[in-house]
Amino acid sequence: MPETAAPASSQSASKRWALIAAILLSPFALSGTQSAKADPLAVVEGQSLDVRADHLDVDIAKGTAVLQGHVHAVLGELEVECGKIDVRYDEAPVVRYARGSDDVTVRLKGIEAKAAALEVDVARRSVRLQGGVKVSRGRGWITADAAQIDIATRHVTLDDVKGSIPVQAPAR
Repeated sequence: MPETAAPASSQSASKRWALIAAILLSPFALSGTQSAKADPLAVVEGQSLDVRADHLDVDIAKGTAVLQGHVHAVLGELEVECGKIDVRYDEAPVVRYARGSDDVTVRLKGIEAKAAALEVDVARRSVRLQGGVKVSRGRGWITADAAQIDIATRHVTLDDVKGSIPVQAPAR
């Protein structure tokens, strides 16, 4: 698969999208290994973003970019795979909205989240996973029709939830 070199504006847009994806995963730790007060951006700060896709299309006049076909992005320990990522940005460029689609998989520190689509609205500071959401870590898993994450408050709302979380006996 040929690698496509992204223009500087698309690299910056993709990096900001990946930072938001890292924020997305922070509330989903199924065990006590992550502190509730930990800064989720610390996971990716100072890392370089590696992006691979079959095709990149940037419309500078409209402020949009589309990565398509076997999209794979890695930023530190964060890994995102999907068929397509649509990005809207301003002149800076600063990402305002991103949508990952076509079987989205996000992995971070042993946590894997799968969904049909991922939407990031930077202005509203919200992330939404839609369509057969499944979050798993080890033997633990949670499924939902959708998950809404408020980035500012780290409040997570899941709709129509089912799951299985392993329980261990307390140490004596």
